[in-house]
Amino acid sequence: MPISVNVRNYTGQTLATCTHPAIGDLCQRAETLGLPMLGYVDPYDDTWFNKSQMRLVVPELEALMNSASAPEAEAAAEVLALAERLEPKPHRYLIFVGD
Repeated sequence: MPISVNVRNYTGQTLATCTHPAIGDLCQRAETLGLPMLGYVDPYDDTWFNKSQMRLVVPELEALMNSASAPEAEAAAEVLALAERLEPKPHRYLIFVGD
């Protein structure tokens, strides 16, 4: 099963999901480039990012979106759309759900 991305609240309720098939490739590219946040997404476990960490994650996604293949750029855009859902409310998390 490929990596998916969820937005969850503090109770664990899933508020939104992205299952783009290129998310795993996007994370692999981030690792290759040595990106400090997305480069450490664990493909076999869950990796959680809180609202304050998004200050680093969003620029990484934007950079990847501008330099990636079409499918990876599409995945980055979908994850960025999810990231926007963390802004309006506290206690929300962006979670990369590993295999």
